[in-house]
Amino acid sequence: MTIEVKSLTTDFLESHMVLNQGPSHPATHGTIRFILELDGENIINCDVEIGYLHRAFEKMTEQVTWNQVIPYTDRLNYCSAMINNVGYALAVEKLLDIIVPERCRYLRVIISELSRIMDHMVCLGALAVDVGALTNFWYFFQAREKIYELLEELCGSRLTTSYTRVGGLMADAPAGWCAMAIGALPAIASAIDDVDGLLTNNRIFIDRTRGVGPISAEDALNSGFTGPCLRATGVDYDVRRASPYLGYDEFDFEIPTDTNGDTYSRYIIRIREMRESLKITRQALDRITEGPVMADRPDVVLPSKDRVYNEMEALIRQFKIVYDGIQVPAGESYTCVEGANGELGFYIVSDGSGRPYRIRVRGPCFPILSAIPAMVDGQMLADLVASFSSINVIAGELDR
Repeated sequence: MTIEVKSLTTDFLESHMVLNQGPSHPATHGTIRFILELDGENIINCDVEIGYLHRAFEKMTEQVTWNQVIPYTDRLNYCSAMINNVGYALAVEKLLDIIVPERCRYLRVIISELSRIMDHMVCLGALAVDVGALTNFWYFFQAREKIYELLEELCGSRLTTSYTRVGGLMADAPAGWCAMAIGALPAIASAIDDVDGLLTNNRIFIDRTRGVGPISAEDALNSGFTGPCLRATGVDYDVRRASPYLGYDEFDFEIPTDTNGDTYSRYIIRIREMRESLKITRQALDRITEGPVMADRPDVVLPSKDRVYNEMEALIRQFKIVYDGIQVPAGESYTCVEGANGELGFYIVSDGSGRPYRIRVRGPCFPILSAIPAMVDGQMLADLVASFSSINVIAGELDR
């Protein structure tokens, strides 16, 4: 959509104004710009520019080995990096015909669901700030710190984790980690309850969000919506149920939906989804058993350091895997997972070498952002900030 700036000799400027909103934090996430045509405070036309956060993810992946792509996946949606790691690893493992051990599978589920909670907390905390409710931000970020502590125990990192590996995980969870995770869940659940109590029936919050940024189920599907924004329109599509991976079909959880498709509905869906993620996490923690976290594939998995230091064959194998990369059979595959914002898919092409020939990422944010002009048409200027915040666009997913 392109806004036509009318001639100054017309009556256009007497009633309409063209305004740039953004790029600025926090309202437009620092890189995104809206070009608005306004009639007073009413939005007549909106054009969105994704900005200049150019990570060049897809091109960069062609220059490195298969495992070296993992740090780049962290930076797609940096609010829930673990899910990006898992989705990419599953795509490569599909071409390699690898099934990871049970302990690895459960750990991947746990870190994915904790990351989903963390992502939703960022979204709803920022949404509340954008409509003037600062306290909720602190409630959620205190609980989010609990999850960060768990992730740091796993891999030594917090925001960009690079925890997965093709064929498994970087390392096993340390002794006592599962007990630590179980102990953190009540505090996370309490924070969700606190924010629910503060906002869900709050008249000011309802007035600022209900009927704001609405979209119908038909328009959402036509725009390519997935995730909470789609489920807020009444469509119960969730990759964890539609195309189960990591054994999600074994877990007892619900897919929350609402029907209004507005900012309030997107808020409600995320509140409910965090509770469902807690249920899945508890089940996974109850079921997890001892065992390896890497597949028994010497052609893919690095040997232990003890063997590398003492066996010539292990030293050679490590050298080959690190310098030449995993030799992924020639072919192509598409694998998707349920990211915090919707379907996160990786289409990968291998030419049989140790480096990807082509990787295409299907991030959920780009199609959702493309619908913003239609969602805010006729709305007030202040409603744009709330609408944009509720769709939770992460700028790292927009540029390829």
